[in-house]
Amino acid sequence: MDFSLSDDQQLLRDTARNLLTKECPTTLLRAHIDDPAAADPLWEHLRDFAALGAGPCTDLCLFLEEVGYVATPGLFFPTVALAAPILAAAGDDRLDAVLDGAATATLALAGADGIWTANAEPVKTFVPEADRADWIVVVDAGSTVRVIAATDARLRQVGTADFSRRMFEVGVEVEAPGGTATDVDAGAVAAALERATVALAAEMVGTARRLFDMALGYAKERIQFDVPIGSFQAIQHKLADTSLAVERATAAVQYASMALDADDSERHRATHVAKAAAGAAATRAAKDAQQVFGGIGYTWEHDLHLFTRHAFGSEHWMGTTDWHHDRLAELLFQ
Repeated sequence: MDFSLSDDQQLLRDTARNLLTKECPTTLLRAHIDDPAAADPLWEHLRDFAALGAGPCTDLCLFLEEVGYVATPGLFFPTVALAAPILAAAGDDRLDAVLDGAATATLALAGADGIWTANAEPVKTFVPEADRADWIVVVDAGSTVRVIAATDARLRQVGTADFSRRMFEVGVEVEAPGGTATDVDAGAVAAALERATVALAAEMVGTARRLFDMALGYAKERIQFDVPIGSFQAIQHKLADTSLAVERATAAVQYASMALDADDSERHRATHVAKAAAGAAATRAAKDAQQVFGGIGYTWEHDLHLFTRHAFGSEHWMGTTDWHHDRLAELLFQ
């Protein structure tokens, strides 16, 4: 299997990296904590890439890895990675506006237990950026999809560790304005959710890589006993193990995205492996980075906590590492 990037993919990744380095500094993440509108100028740049929501999963994942590297706040992930695939599965006319970047959307699916399976519950949980999206795409029992205006839903923000991804509980009892619910093939909805799961894993790989890079850079410059702390064997082992975890997760995500694009029979297992590997890498990178940085890494003034929060928030969203391991076991031993 060839994991090398095409010229177009290399250009996409480089473009994303340059754009986000310039437009999404950590000062923006901090401003977003107090005022979510601080991310609006960033959306004006990212909306040009909204069409990735209907393109190859491999391209979307390349872009989202860079999104995760800077812990991009705002509506890009909910619109492109969550809502767009479900709108496509439902054949909804609003998909064109979403892919053009003219409208934003988010997805309401999980019930009270937080598990991402279709249900008839009137309140959906873990709905990102629900107060700032134009549309909320709701998946009900039987894979029924409807779209409601965000202004028509009851919203309650839920406090989480991750300041860059604001979560809501959403009451979705209202009827979809201007249309009715659409019965969608359960397989199509499942495929859209697998794509969203792999997309989140790709974003987590980017965050894990950022945490590793921060720890590595600090280990090279922090002097103790007249030598860089990176010369200590204990630190070297931590960095080496973290690097291996990140590389394993990167390969797992790339394989899963290629399996989804090819509609390969391994795509279901590959999806669970990708999210589990990304969760393990991101949380390990966060824990080890905190230890490498020592006391300074725990302070509000240092930027490390912004990415630690994003890593752990993503780990507990759309299935934890343990949850995906359990689903993988079910597939292997059924």
